[in-house]
Amino acid sequence: MAISEELLEILVCPKCKGEIHLNTKRDGLECNACRLLYEIKDDIPIMLIDEAKPL
Repeated sequence: MAISEELLEILVCPKCKGEIHLNTKRDGLECNACRLLYEIKDDIPIMLIDEAKPL
């Protein structure tokens, strides 16, 4: 089960509150403004700033 489009529409970056989008590998959500990647584990996005990886 992948992340639903409805969920993607309402999720924002927890750091800057900007838009995020699914990366090309479909294993994380990217914030271009903060240059951070929020990983998706077991179909759950990990939206913690401390857990984000730099792009």
